[in-house]
Amino acid sequence: MEPSIDRIGDPWGSRVPHGRHKEWPARVDTFLSEGVDPSMVQEWVQAASILHSDGDAMDIAVVDGRMVGVRGRATDRVNRGRLGPKDLFGWQANASADRLTRPLVRENGRLVESDWDTALSRVVARSHELLDERGPGSLGFYTSGQLFLEEYYTLAVLARAGIGTNHLDGNTRLCTSTAAEALKESFGCDGQPGSYDDIDHADVIALFGHNIAETQPVQWMRILDRLEGSEPPRLLCVDPRPTQVARRAAVHLAPRIGTNVALLNALLHEIIRTDRVDHAYIEANTVGYEELAAGVKDCTPGWAASICDVPASRIREAADLLGTADRLLSTVLQGFYQSHQATAAAVQVNNLHLIRGMLGLPGAGVLQMNGQPTAQNTRECGANGDLPGFRNWQNDAHVADLAAVWNVEPSTIPHYAPPTHAMQMFRYAEQGSIRMLWISGTNPAVSLPELARVRSILAQERLFVVVQDLYLTETARFADVVLPAATWGEKTGTFTNADRTVHLTAKAVDPPGEAKPDLGIFLDYAARMDFRDKDGEPLIPWHDPESAFEAWKRCSAGRPCDYTGLTYAKLRETGGIQWPVNRQAPNGTARLYTDGISWARPDVCETYGKDLTTGAADSEADYRSLNPEGKAMIKAAGYLPAHEGPDEQFPFHLTTGRTLYHFHTRTKTGRAPQLNKAAPEVWVEMSPTDALAHHLAEGDLVEVRSPRGALRGRLRVTGIRPGLLFVPFHYGYWDTPAGSGPDATTAGRAANETIITDWDPASKQPLFKTAAASLTLVRRGDGEQAPAPTTTASAPADPAAVQATVGGPDAFASQTPDTAWDVPGGER
Repeated sequence: MEPSIDRIGDPWGSRVPHGRHKEWPARVDTFLSEGVDPSMVQEWVQAASILHSDGDAMDIAVVDGRMVGVRGRATDRVNRGRLGPKDLFGWQANASADRLTRPLVRENGRLVESDWDTALSRVVARSHELLDERGPGSLGFYTSGQLFLEEYYTLAVLARAGIGTNHLDGNTRLCTSTAAEALKESFGCDGQPGSYDDIDHADVIALFGHNIAETQPVQWMRILDRLEGSEPPRLLCVDPRPTQVARRAAVHLAPRIGTNVALLNALLHEIIRTDRVDHAYIEANTVGYEELAAGVKDCTPGWAASICDVPASRIREAADLLGTADRLLSTVLQGFYQSHQATAAAVQVNNLHLIRGMLGLPGAGVLQMNGQPTAQNTRECGANGDLPGFRNWQNDAHVADLAAVWNVEPSTIPHYAPPTHAMQMFRYAEQGSIRMLWISGTNPAVSLPELARVRSILAQERLFVVVQDLYLTETARFADVVLPAATWGEKTGTFTNADRTVHLTAKAVDPPGEAKPDLGIFLDYAARMDFRDKDGEPLIPWHDPESAFEAWKRCSAGRPCDYTGLTYAKLRETGGIQWPVNRQAPNGTARLYTDGISWARPDVCETYGKDLTTGAADSEADYRSLNPEGKAMIKAAGYLPAHEGPDEQFPFHLTTGRTLYHFHTRTKTGRAPQLNKAAPEVWVEMSPTDALAHHLAEGDLVEVRSPRGALRGRLRVTGIRPGLLFVPFHYGYWDTPAGSGPDATTAGRAANETIITDWDPASKQPLFKTAAASLTLVRRGDGEQAPAPTTTASAPADPAAVQATVGGPDAFASQTPDTAWDVPGGER
């Protein structure tokens, strides 16, 4: 009999302990719709998760052309059969009754149903008008972190070589552009140095601003299994909230918001002071150590304690943990990426590994994590503000090489300035230079900062807005044309997770109504626009996912993200494989930089670097002077105070973030019953000290206000650090009477109503974690409970006062032990 566990109330499931340097045992998780027995499943279709960046491999259960469940794939390297709550339940949103099934066009101020020819004809006509009247810079494309590689690559070709615009970016700008920038600043090129397998080998795991238990729950299962096995790792957690990671950590540091650089500089100071430094590695593989040592010389734990509001003794404990590690694995995510001095802080984590020589070995590596499931592909394919294949826009030879791949003149590809980042694109739209904005698979009317401003931009009469999505989102309500898209499980394609693992996910069922795959929409648009190469042939000659993948392979050839050794057939047979995959590494590459630094030489690097304080781009001459031999670059950064801080009117720091049960703006997870029940409404977290001082209690309805706007939610009193408020950012208005957002006189529901329009100077990632805010009581809770989970970082400070989160009878998933699933494909 297979054990069943409530995977809402017990989201990480049962433990399968394993010791250090051992292979992680399998545990296969399965969830099927009520009334569906495994024997009824007619087909299991290969896929991987699209609701986080983990890339959990799974199979989709199909009965009579319908999705009826999922099961983890035991043989896959990423998850060994395990699935998180969003994996288990999120697929149900595909069948939501409010899916878009036909195109919509705006007539007399209203969106009405239309047909594909009419809708795309309007998009093509407006494109030609703008190209003729204003040029390619009047068109912009803002895409997702949830499409497939083949779709991003096609979009990059049509935007950069077809239209000739520099305005193409993804919503990955909001979550992981700092990951890419930090890797480029340290190693000259994007590409994750480490591997998830390093969890099995590390004796110390440091998590910097990374709530892995909620953002990558399957890898948290892996850490939990190690903690239950022999030679368990010691954890360092840097997070202002009492996350599950913090509760299991040997050392937990909860610094004041915006002070990550000060904290890291103190840790580096201690490691250098105690000479826990690999001098031979530094000499052979790096430049810049002397500048770092001089820069942190006075950054003592006592100095940092006064800035970070963390005891100096705890900082020394953390430094001792990092400095004595035999194999150190560090992970970094939004607590650094979306905070003040984001790139500078993430680069200091890289510096920590470089001075300790902790790279390229099992258990020794850095994971500059991703948030969106296919964020890696936006970066590889040039859909996020870089050129495809990690080519350098400042290097004419790289531009010429890309032009040769596309058979266009180099001048066709805009490279007169850096590719435009998302925040600048919206500013151009606000100013009127961008007059058409095509938004695919993302919801900026909820996810961008300062939402009142975003709504005013999207509502401009002069801006022609195209939205390509599954539902009538808050953003789609502003569109002139809405294109109904197919999603995961309804189309075929590949995508790459945060540790460079490429998976193939296949079509299991047909999309609803007339909805089309994103690739098909882009190809149709390109054909109607009649984009041509320099020989007069179609610029985009591919016609389906597999031919698009083969075209991408040619673009990736010889680049760091080399896919030339991969085929759809190989991915079907073997499951996930880590790039680069080529003749030299036919079975993939577990870790980068195992034999020195590979892609930092001036002729091959993806970037010449930036000033971490100002964001100013370095020149080729600067780079050649600093790093002629192409070594890793140790870049120091001094601490600077945040641009906005608490004052008398707005006495709290405000940070936003994620919860385990939801993804992005809830367009999918809010339509999955078990997930929505677990976290149905927005809430506000506050410390017991602050709640007592303001005479507030669990369940009180409160208003959070910043200089930009306000929201209301029920109060959850947690172990969060005093002086800090937390609000989950997922909640918008699609499931409320407000529809697209509140009016000017009403407090909102979305956290981003309050967030400042500000971004990191190097990565251009918005700063969602540095606002100042006030909090006032609206109405007493009178015994009501905040709609926040009790299983996560949102657990109440007084558990007895709050009913525990449980999923009920429809939230039970089966878990099968390893021994039943030891044959290829996970078949019994």
